[in-house]
Amino acid sequence: MKQLIDKLHKTRELEPAEFKELIENRCAELSEYLFAKARAVQIENYGNNVYIRGLIEFTNYCKNDCYYCGIRKSNSTAERYRLTKEQILQCCDTGYELGFRTYVLQGGEDGYYTDEKMVDIIQSIKNNYPDCAVTLSMGEKSFETYQAFFEAGADRYLLRHETANEEHYGRLHPHNLLLKNRIQCLSDLKKIGYQVGCGFMVGSPFQNTDCLVEDLLFIKEFNPHMVGIGPFIPHHETPFAKEKAGELELVLFLLGIVRLMLPAVLMPATTALGTIHPQGRELGILSGANVVMPNLSPTDVRGKYLLYDNKICTGDEAAECRNCLQGRIEKIGYKIAVTRGDHKSKL
Repeated sequence: MKQLIDKLHKTRELEPAEFKELIENRCAELSEYLFAKARAVQIENYGNNVYIRGLIEFTNYCKNDCYYCGIRKSNSTAERYRLTKEQILQCCDTGYELGFRTYVLQGGEDGYYTDEKMVDIIQSIKNNYPDCAVTLSMGEKSFETYQAFFEAGADRYLLRHETANEEHYGRLHPHNLLLKNRIQCLSDLKKIGYQVGCGFMVGSPFQNTDCLVEDLLFIKEFNPHMVGIGPFIPHHETPFAKEKAGELELVLFLLGIVRLMLPAVLMPATTALGTIHPQGRELGILSGANVVMPNLSPTDVRGKYLLYDNKICTGDEAAECRNCLQGRIEKIGYKIAVTRGDHKSKL
């Protein structure tokens, strides 16, 4: 198994059967061997820097009904909200003072935010903070809409593919949502010139090792700038309420694999990791991740943007989140970088 990790480290790829063998034969000793290599590659590319992104969850309205998501349209118990442009800019202002140089606008697929409204918001952020990057994470849009947002100044776009297996995708989503549309959106974003992020949930219902191998092969082929990998965590108001959450150690193992596969990738240690283990985010960084995304959303809406149950940090002020994470990161020998934190290929 160590030879497979050595091969991945050297060539950046494995055969599908080799990925499967590696995943299915993982153990604590093998994981440590992988993580040591992943850390070396991470430090070779970005030093011991961890990049912070200020997360602004600007709407929890969504037209979709994904079976795993707490803000799915069928959840009538969700307390819905939308932030105004002024509230979003206030979040940015708070973030700038705290050293954030990337803002991530994340929300459900909410038709209220027309192209015109979003272009105005993006332009306003870029005008006020020209040294900052704007990342969007608001689902599937047309090529023209993505183009308009890019021309307004958006730099990056996050769109998790969730699973690269078509049948599996169909079991996680209603019939109107198709994997091929998701892949087309990712392709459009890359063509336009965004720094693009894809990614998947680990431990989602019906997932098996073959699904994970397909995810890794898709990521290798697509070659994104960013990859988001986090555990599936059930939400009590979804069809998957009684399913068990994804395993921490498998998420960490996959982070390590992706770091060796794409040495310069920007990869978050997600809030979901911190939700399933008290040191989840630190362990994520020690497995190859190099991004954290503290919350800049107003505290009165934090507890309403719940994609899954028991989400951490919903009551903390932005400064508390930022300072807490800085302490955690410094304790494991890394440091927070006050920069945009662009992908190496874009510098």
